[in-house]
Order: sequence, then C-alpha cells, then structure tokens
Amino acid sequence: MTTPSPRGLIVAAAASHSGKTIVTLGLIAALRARGHRVVATKCGPDYIDPRFLAAASGRDAINLDPWAMRKDRIAARLAGQARGADFVIIEGVMGLYDGGTGGAGSTADLARITGLPVVLIVSAQSLAQSAAAIAAGFAKLARGFELVGAIVNGVASERHAALIREGFEAIDVPLLGLVRRDLALALKSRHLGLVQAGEHEALDRLIESASHVVTDGVALDRLMDLAGSVAGGEGEEVSSRPSMPPLGQNMAVARDLAFAFAYPHLLSDWQAAGASLSFFSPLADESPPAAADAVYLPGGYPELYAGQLAAAGHFQAGLQAAARGALIYGECGGYMALGEALIDADGTRHAMAGLLPLVTSFQARQLSLGYRRLRPLGDAPFPAALSAHEFHYSTIVSEGAAERLFAAETVDGGALGEIGLRRGGVMGSFAHVIDGI
Repeated sequence: MTTPSPRGLIVAAAASHSGKTIVTLGLIAALRARGHRVVATKCGPDYIDPRFLAAASGRDAINLDPWAMRKDRIAARLAGQARGADFVIIEGVMGLYDGGTGGAGSTADLARITGLPVVLIVSAQSLAQSAAAIAAGFAKLARGFELVGAIVNGVASERHAALIREGFEAIDVPLLGLVRRDLALALKSRHLGLVQAGEHEALDRLIESASHVVTDGVALDRLMDLAGSVAGGEGEEVSSRPSMPPLGQNMAVARDLAFAFAYPHLLSDWQAAGASLSFFSPLADESPPAAADAVYLPGGYPELYAGQLAAAGHFQAGLQAAARGALIYGECGGYMALGEALIDADGTRHAMAGLLPLVTSFQARQLSLGYRRLRPLGDAPFPAALSAHEFHYSTIVSEGAAERLFAAETVDGGALGEIGLRRGGVMGSFAHVIDGI
C-alpha cells in the first residue's frame, strides 16, 4: 500500500506582530489533537520561534532560509523534516513579501521554492472590513505561488466578526478563520525577539489554549484540504552533504538559556557527517568534556547571565583547558563569552574566559542586524564561503592583537571589512553561520 505523501502549508502574515506564532502553534496543536503527525519549520534565520514550534509539534523545528540556503538544500531539508509526518507547517517571517532586494529571503520566496500554498494572517487590531482589502492586495501581488486564504486574528466581538465577514464577501480570497482576541495568549518579548520557550512558565497550557481558539475559529477541514504535497516525503532517500563540516569528531556544544541559539540543521549535519555531539551547561557550571576535540559556544543571552558565567569556575577552567588542544568556536554570545570581559546593562564589568582579546558591552548598545556573506581568512576550518546572519545590540569596547576570522559582506554585497578574531585554535565572531554556499 502506498503511504500518502506529507502535505504542507505556509503560515504567513501581513506584518510582524500579527499573531502569526500563536496561530501557528494553535494550528499545529489542533491538528495533533485530531491524531495527525505534524512537524514544523521556520522561514528565515530566527532561532527563538523554532523552540516554540518544537514544543507544539513534539519534534525539532528546523530553519529553511531562502536567502542563506541553496534551493536543493532547502528541498532536501524539507523532505527530511517531512518524513514520517502527515503535515508540515511552516511559519513565515515578518510580512509575506519582506526580504532583501527583490524579496530575496522572504516568505514568498520560500513559497515559490517549495511550491507550498500560503495562508495569510491579518491582524484585526484597529480595523474591520479593511482586513479584506489587505488580504486582496496581498493575493494580487502573489507570483509563483498560491495564496489560498486568510485567517483574521484578534477579533474582539461577534459584531467585529460580522464586519470582517462583510468585507471578505467582496473579494475572492477565502476567509478561513476568525480567531478571537485573547490577551492571555500574548507572548512576551525582549531585545532579540520573544522570551525563550524554555523560560515560559506555562508553555504547555499556552499551546493548549492556542489550540482551542484555533479549533473554535478556523475551518480546519478546509485548511487541510488546501494543503499542498511536500516533495520527497515518506520512504524517499534524502542526501545532503553537510554544508559546514563538523569542527571535530567529538564536539562539545554549550546548551542552556545563555547559549540557546544553535541551528538544529547544523547540529544534524554534523551528526550525519559522523561527529559525536555532547552537550553541557555553562550556567550549571559544567565544563566541556575533556575528550572533546572541538567546543562550540552558540549565541544566546550571556549579557543577561554575565555575573553567573563569570562565577562559573568549572566552566571557565574547562574552556581554558580545552584551548590547549581543542578547537573552540563561539558565535555572537559565545564570542562574547570567549573574550576578556562583558559589561552588562548596568555597567558592571564581568570577567569572561579571556581566550580572545575582546571586551564587549551590553550597556553601550547599538543594533547590528542583517544577513552576511563570509569568507574565512587564513586556514580557518570552514568552507570557502558561508551565509550567516547578525542580530545583536552588544558592542565591541576593545579588541587586542589577534588574527581576523572572516571577510564579510552585506546582503547587497557591500563590504563590511574583516570581522571576528582568532588566536590559535580559539575563534569567533558576532555572525551566526547558517549554511555553506
């Protein structure tokens, strides 16, 4: 008997802060409540939303980034993620068409690459019939993919709902749902996005509540009928040469609330290439295993835990011991932790590992945001070219003598000069590597 192919939908939005994440979580949970096997992915370079999606689906949510990843790699990763699932739900990024020049990297770009239909989330805040005009305009701009309907979120009352329905009667975009406003479903944010899923006090209850409002307000049967087939699903072999080879064969990876921004697809790539991964928590004062030949410190929020990290003697000593023989690589927050000191929001200076001549500050804030093309310098152990993303408010106070790690360009090819530092086998930068080019 032939196993049905997995089916997929992309949940996009007219703008950020439209309630896209809550509706996506509710949709995933509602489908699972019906007995469906559901997996999730996130469009773009986000490393916080996927943890919420993973909590709702019960399986790691990977990133699919149409700017940073080749089309064949997106297809392979999507097919691998879909294997064994009934539905794949992809949460978009920002507004549907928002991306680089020509919409590169946008949710619409991903829809064209994957061939999956799009459902548009429109916020009902401060409007009623006009929600239909927004949906109609977004549908008119669709090229190379299909916008199959809209869900209006944040509906305040039955009278409000009636006015929204009236607007949609005048357009060709199907109204697939009206999700009632529920202030209890609001997700808190901080300087890099949503407060992390691991910090949410009642995440399971929030997901269950989201499931109820979506079940009550969305035509789930119709939505499922509109889902498209995911290419290369159940039973098909998916081969994908690792985009970034592992940094060692026995890799120690920091993992806790201070170092939470590791992309699941990179960790899976490293494991598929034969690397053994072990995890340790700097916040619990754990040191990397002595047998590790590489240590990876991903990004996160070391600026919120600087005092705790400075007091983590075993962690600091373990890093210093590892530096005598292992390769150590830090990204963004991990890079800050490898420096000499980190100045927190109150201006307090905290001693870090001291393995790179770097002092950073979260008090003197400045936003750095955008995609990066990276070219490794010297004999740095990376592919010849990398795609990456930078998103931080911390600034560099001082840098000492050390080799530079990457030559960097912006999304439009503008030169950013040389970034990052390298001293022997210890290296890092503020850029989060997404893929090899």
